[in-house]
Amino acid sequence: MQLTTVVRDCLYLNWAFPVDALPTPPRPLHFDTVRWNGGTFAFVSALLFRQRGLKLAALPGLRASYPQFNLRFNTTGGSTMPSVLFRAMLVPAWVLPGARWIARQPARAAVFRFPPEGGDEVEASRRWEVRRGGRRLVVSARLSSPAAGVGPSVGDWQSTVTYFRVRPIGFVVRRGRLHAIQTTHPRVTVWPVQAELEEVGLLKQLLPLPEGQSWPPLHSAWLCPEIPFAFELLGASARAVAPQAAATG
Repeated sequence: MQLTTVVRDCLYLNWAFPVDALPTPPRPLHFDTVRWNGGTFAFVSALLFRQRGLKLAALPGLRASYPQFNLRFNTTGGSTMPSVLFRAMLVPAWVLPGARWIARQPARAAVFRFPPEGGDEVEASRRWEVRRGGRRLVVSARLSSPAAGVGPSVGDWQSTVTYFRVRPIGFVVRRGRLHAIQTTHPRVTVWPVQAELEEVGLLKQLLPLPEGQSWPPLHSAWLCPEIPFAFELLGASARAVAPQAAATG
């Protein structure tokens, strides 16, 4: 099943966590790790964006546009190919039937307040809000110079962007099985931003941490104004996966 879309105003927020603070991914996945300060770290990313004109190749006349939030881990699959494991996918409630039954994604409902698309005032601060139940993620961001935050280095600025963006395979856990999504990653414009997390209750709900662990400061952040995107839903893995691999909250 092939789908295409244009992703607009995609905000990337990235954190580095000690591996032992994160739930073990299902086999055959492994965290894509980096050594730093005597420890082993893995990366978690939150993406906030708008889908524009999402359509099935088999039904080009049907299109949908809506905001979305993804929380994901950087992993490697059975080979060394970079991949991601989706921890959570949040969409507006009206999107759930299509996301679950047509696109076969384990999406859940949330309420979104995103800034207007594009615009000329690219220097102005923008604010994103995602709410599920009584928990919210509220983040503001404005354009800034490329800069690394807290955590291990994965190269210069361009190498860092590539490390997080260019991951051709995504995995989701659905009905106790691991399902793969193959994606394309064209070269796009990337704007470095300075992001401020105003409220993180939703992050803590979607990814609860062991006692004594807390969400670290941001490792890096940027905004992609437009990403032409295509992906194909592949079959399920024959392996059953551990229950803790599925998203919670």
